[in-house]
Amino acid sequence: MATPTGASVVFVDPDVLSGTPVFRGTRVPMAALFDHLAEGDPLEEFLEGFPAVSREMALAAIAEAGEPAAPG
Repeated sequence: MATPTGASVVFVDPDVLSGTPVFRGTRVPMAALFDHLAEGDPLEEFLEGFPAVSREMALAAIAEAGEPAAPG
């Protein structure tokens, strides 16, 4: 699934996994990606286990996680 330019790959809805942040258009929790990476698993292994998440989505999530929060 492609994400529109400028749109977040993160989706949060109380009706989807009780509001757990997921990859937009999926029910794959964002935490699954970061848990895999924290364990030292290569990105390819995560992508094989979660085919609903594209490489582009995973890379965008990593990039978003590295961005500072917007002031508010």
